[in-house]
Amino acid sequence: MTTFVDRVELHVAAGNGGHGCASVHREKFKPLGGPDGGNGGRGGDVILTVDQSVTTLLEYHHSPHRKATNGKPGEGGNRSGKDGEDLVLAVPDGTVVLDKQGNVLADLVGHGTSFIAAQGGRGGLGNAALASARRKAPGFALLGEPGDLQDIVLELKTVADVALVGYPSAGKSSLISVLSAAKPKIADYPFTTLVPNLGVVTAGSTVYTIADVPGLIPGASRGKGLGLEFLRHVERCSVLVHVLDTATLESDRDPVSDLDVIEEELRQYGGLDNRPRIVVLNKIDVPDGKDLAEMVRPDLQARGYRVFEVSAVARTGLKELSYALAELVANARAARPKEEATRIVICPKAVDDAGFTAVREDDGLFRVRGEKPERWVRQTDFNNDEAVGYLADRLNRLGVEEALMKAGARSGDGVAIGPEDNAVVFDWEPSVTAGAEMLGRRGEDHRFEAPRPAAQRRRNRQAERDEAEQGYEGFDPFAS
Repeated sequence: MTTFVDRVELHVAAGNGGHGCASVHREKFKPLGGPDGGNGGRGGDVILTVDQSVTTLLEYHHSPHRKATNGKPGEGGNRSGKDGEDLVLAVPDGTVVLDKQGNVLADLVGHGTSFIAAQGGRGGLGNAALASARRKAPGFALLGEPGDLQDIVLELKTVADVALVGYPSAGKSSLISVLSAAKPKIADYPFTTLVPNLGVVTAGSTVYTIADVPGLIPGASRGKGLGLEFLRHVERCSVLVHVLDTATLESDRDPVSDLDVIEEELRQYGGLDNRPRIVVLNKIDVPDGKDLAEMVRPDLQARGYRVFEVSAVARTGLKELSYALAELVANARAARPKEEATRIVICPKAVDDAGFTAVREDDGLFRVRGEKPERWVRQTDFNNDEAVGYLADRLNRLGVEEALMKAGARSGDGVAIGPEDNAVVFDWEPSVTAGAEMLGRRGEDHRFEAPRPAAQRRRNRQAERDEAEQGYEGFDPFAS
């Protein structure tokens, strides 16, 4: 079983935000200490980061489920919860991140390049942060938001300057072993190479990387053999090198037909027409191979190819080949557009953009969609009447009630806030009194009006003494 994996499906879950705390300060001789509930901590993100020491996605093949830590809930005494720790996943250079539909989310090239695959949830506000001049003692706190859940696909595309393509056993692994310090497995049977091999070549002042792409046979672009699995590794290469076997033992093969077959597979795969090509006639150390190379060389040159006759075993013709590849690589690098500094694009909010939509669906249900309304609903504790009232106030200030009236909503109509699979549905009552007002005047809390048992006992004893003193003052011992 190979230890090289270049495509995995990864299930990532960011951390949930911690809940805010609803707490009232309690201290001797300070019965009305006020709210002191702290905020919840932020949930951890899941971050993909390029690490040059990582060369395969094998780790995620065995453990595809990854989750960041949750934020801690807030506590009394204005103590905020601890933020969850980010989960940093190291990926190889050249990793492409896609969603389940195949859309590219990020192309991670270059050491240290990172991408947030799943965003951690926000922490909920404690009642101390919710206090205001109009709501002096909130009896509720906001819930933490859940973290993102994402199913993503990671595909590795080898980052190399030169790609060696050709039939199995054409000598690609042998060639890369003598051109660089790479030590691939070499044997005399097809499909010896099961993974792309990378090597670094120095030719004069030019240093470039060369990749051995295995598994190309007729039908590779349609999934036959290992070709489709590794053709993606050719996409990033600037130069393509056709390694042709001049000493093949198969009677129905020759270098020209092999070249035509591989070119057809590259054409069907697509996107490689503009890459410069070089043809390498390998294994000329074999007598018949030398003769065959001399026969097909004029035909290949007539097609416009630069042809090099080499022998990986005898190490002949390698210097000329390496310098020719260095020249093509240098030209390709010079032709690339220069990287410009990242431009800061400011996208102001439109004047008429309310940040949400309220539409009537076919079944008569009115649905509200928008970042703020959906987030506020997720943060609301619906078991707390005051929290529900606070949500109603926020939605009213945002303009949701007015938008529903414009959309034709009437009293008693069903309103859903959020997506179809996770929405809060309620019967709409316009200008309904919020839950906070049901508990008392704005900014007050009935809990502060209820005395504590010890204080009540003291008040009862004082009332008994006052009543006794009043009775004693009205008593006349000399009255008949």
